[in-house]
Amino acid sequence: MDVPKINKYVVRVFTGEVSGSGTDADVFINIFGEKGDTGVRKLDNDNDNFEKGAEDKFTLDAPNLGRLRKINIGHNNKGGSAGWFLAKVIIEDIGNKCVYQFPVGRWFALDEDDGKIQRDILVGGTEATGIVYNVAVVTGDIRGAGTNSKIHVILHGSKGLKNSGKIFLEGGEFERARTDLFNVEIAALLSPLSRVSIGHDNCGVSSGWFCEKVVVYCPFTGIEQTFPCGKWLDEDEGDGLIERELYEMVSLRQRRLKKSPWSLWIWTSDIKNAGTDATIFFQIYGDKGKSDEMKLDNNSDNFETGQTDKFMIELPDLGTFYKLRIWHEKRNPFAGWHLNKVTLLKTLTKEKYSFNCGRWLDINEDDNEIVRELPAEGSLVTEVMPVIKYRVTVCTGTVSGSGTDANVFVCLIGDQGDTGDRVLYNCINTVNKFEKGNADEFFVEAVTLKQVRRVRIGHDGKGGSSGWYLAKVIVREEGQPESEAVEFPCYRWLDKNEDDGQIVRELVPAGESPMLKNVSYHISVKTGDIPGASSDSKVFIKLYGEKADSSKETLLVSDNDLGNYFERGRVDEFTIDTMDIGKINRILIGHDNVGLRSGWFLASVQITVPVQGRQYMFPCNRWLDKDEADGRVEVEVYPSEILPIEKLINYEVSVVTGDVRAAGTNAKVFMQIYGETGKTELIILENRSNNFERGATDIFKREAADVGKIYKIRIGHDGTGIGDGWFLESVTLKRLATKTKESDKKKKKKKSDEEEEEEAKAEEVMDVYTFVAHRWLAKDEGDKELVVELVPDEESDLEENTYEVRVLTGSVWGSGTDANVFLSIYGVGRGDTGERQLKRSNNLNKFEKGQVDVFTIKAIDLGELKKLRIRHDNTGASPSWFLERVEIVDLKESTTYYFPCQRWLAVEEDDGQIVRELVPVDEAFVKKDSENDGQSLATLGLEQKAKSTTYTVKVKTGDKKNAGTDANVFITLYGSKDDTGMASCDGTG
Repeated sequence: MDVPKINKYVVRVFTGEVSGSGTDADVFINIFGEKGDTGVRKLDNDNDNFEKGAEDKFTLDAPNLGRLRKINIGHNNKGGSAGWFLAKVIIEDIGNKCVYQFPVGRWFALDEDDGKIQRDILVGGTEATGIVYNVAVVTGDIRGAGTNSKIHVILHGSKGLKNSGKIFLEGGEFERARTDLFNVEIAALLSPLSRVSIGHDNCGVSSGWFCEKVVVYCPFTGIEQTFPCGKWLDEDEGDGLIERELYEMVSLRQRRLKKSPWSLWIWTSDIKNAGTDATIFFQIYGDKGKSDEMKLDNNSDNFETGQTDKFMIELPDLGTFYKLRIWHEKRNPFAGWHLNKVTLLKTLTKEKYSFNCGRWLDINEDDNEIVRELPAEGSLVTEVMPVIKYRVTVCTGTVSGSGTDANVFVCLIGDQGDTGDRVLYNCINTVNKFEKGNADEFFVEAVTLKQVRRVRIGHDGKGGSSGWYLAKVIVREEGQPESEAVEFPCYRWLDKNEDDGQIVRELVPAGESPMLKNVSYHISVKTGDIPGASSDSKVFIKLYGEKADSSKETLLVSDNDLGNYFERGRVDEFTIDTMDIGKINRILIGHDNVGLRSGWFLASVQITVPVQGRQYMFPCNRWLDKDEADGRVEVEVYPSEILPIEKLINYEVSVVTGDVRAAGTNAKVFMQIYGETGKTELIILENRSNNFERGATDIFKREAADVGKIYKIRIGHDGTGIGDGWFLESVTLKRLATKTKESDKKKKKKKSDEEEEEEAKAEEVMDVYTFVAHRWLAKDEGDKELVVELVPDEESDLEENTYEVRVLTGSVWGSGTDANVFLSIYGVGRGDTGERQLKRSNNLNKFEKGQVDVFTIKAIDLGELKKLRIRHDNTGASPSWFLERVEIVDLKESTTYYFPCQRWLAVEEDDGQIVRELVPVDEAFVKKDSENDGQSLATLGLEQKAKSTTYTVKVKTGDKKNAGTDANVFITLYGSKDDTGMASCDGTG
């Protein structure tokens, strides 16, 4: 029998019976079949349609669509009561004698459910099965660009074979320079799109519209596409079109994290007062990772007694789920909630998980907790994990001011996930928590973590006395013996004004070093240089890595201390110390939108990770402001560039000041480390605390070059401040070294080379070096030196040597200098002395014309000397200096080295340099007759040049107002073999 070309479809629409179900709006439908669709049709039969509990019947004529697949139904949100609860739609195909059921049971309302007023419904679809598309529509920043018209969009699939049908973008503002965001749910996979159609209905007082671009992101494929427009959609402008076809600018396509749609059901228990008005949060854990924390608030009266609430969420591939954490944050008497269970269903594959609860989340019920962890159950789960109570003992230190009034939180991190941040409210053994000397005990209930490996602990910085000195944290499973407890030492301040200023720390078990284990992420946040860019809000950041994610960290304590943070045109620098999360894939950055000037224009973020040897660039250049652009206050940013930088390692430096009278110092302390493969840069030992007090041990974490096995350190101070003299007792250096051990050879015989490489295991061991000083570094004590070189206490064969330095100033007119002179001596394969100021001469007035000044420098034996570097700081009334030569006597070997110079160190003489590198020559060269002086000088110049390399440095000053400087500019070049030392950039060389 022939199928008629034009078919009749009888559409019956059933409005629900809940309060306020009916609508006054115009309802539209589009029916999709195997052979095409009807196009958007208005359902109007001249009756009062779509009333509460009503069944409305419509007949549509359309070409034969074949077997029906889905419908798209919605309304235009007009009228006094536009919200609509649709129960179901039944369509009878008269020509093909088929009846199709489309169950719905959801609101179509901007202020109910998920806020959608248009939906795709599949045949017989009891669960939503749509693919979500995030559509961003950008209105241009030109006069009159905004519109009051109704905007619609059509998304076209690859090759244009499928499309979304006409989707009305309700709830948008479409005002000048604004970005409107929409979540469009379509029961078809169209991404990547071939094109986008966009237009409007040309209604309203100001109907013309200037569309800048449309950006479409499909979480399911992870593809973000940009469709530029840059034209008017206006009958009175340009070509008069009010609908346009937009094509992708492929160069702007971005690949982001793939996410799949899931249906989430929350079952509130049917007991008295089970419901809550609190906002609910949850987080999913799987064997491949964990989701972000998600907020459940979809505009309806959710979580009422006996009610089941349904949400659509998007999750990345987390593998097989093993637990869910669910909580709220209201600690008042009427916020309690009794949760029955949670169900998760993957929309496309129907994978299903159940999470049974049957408990209160209430400060006055059960165990008074408002967070629950629920193990996953279902056919996909091979083992239901047990829920464990962990007894957490928090020991506050006994130093002055140790206690805190702030809110303290803890997160236990194990082999299987973590507990999330838990605020420690309910102490089981004390009333006044976290006081000096306290050992406060708490229970943390969670799905088993297996072995607890780390503890993340911190506070919110609130209260009159928020600074806190934490001694240690002890963790054990309830019911297990004390011997099974794991201790996590800290013995540091969590205080914005002490130590490194951090108020959150990650601790590792006793015997390990958190300073060495944790990775420092140095974050530079640049605020844009446009009007109103500054913000008073609290800014937070989260890092996503290949191995793990960081917690969401509030950026409270800046490293560069610029006062008010996030001011226009400024760069604020922060450090986050956490576990190694691997290569960073993306970041989330935003703010809490609190304050008089909460809006913020973020220019860029730069993250430097020295122990990875990487620097990440995250350009942003957008508003994070409720009243600007798309109104978002947080944004995910992917790196535009990952640059290689010098790879460093962590050192833990413990400095013990002696317990003798006036042992402490206020001077600036510095150190340099020498090893078999090189030396570190000069390391400054300072933080926010008052360091180097009598009898104190100060501990610092520093990132510096890996110098291999350490054979000496140099430590000293600059002699500034009141009471600068310092009695140094000892220094301890710790670093992690990696040793590789092969697997059993017998097992390897059967394996390929690649498998053998995978089998090789890297074992980290801690190298510890102790340097005993027990001496003064003071101008008026001991040998009056401010710098000392030390060798490891245990195994070094190196000894201290004394070098007598004779400095001969020239005899030409004006040869002498009033400047401060500095000297560095270099040995063959034995390092150098570092830069030493030549202070104590045999002459009262140093470096005068024709004078010989004699100094003594003590250092670890350098072996044969290869060069020296000498300079002055260009200070004093007459800084210019003509240096004849330097002679150095190795008193241990009774050897004299001659370093001729015969040049000016002066900005207005010779080549303008105030630093010279000199190489040793034979004594005979120096003793030649004066009649050969010209020839000798020429020969010396050639010899010095042969042993030197000339580097031409060009410095470009910015072309901005007041960009120039009158200060003395200096530069140091660092190479794989050595560095140049400080060189003056005076523009004359």
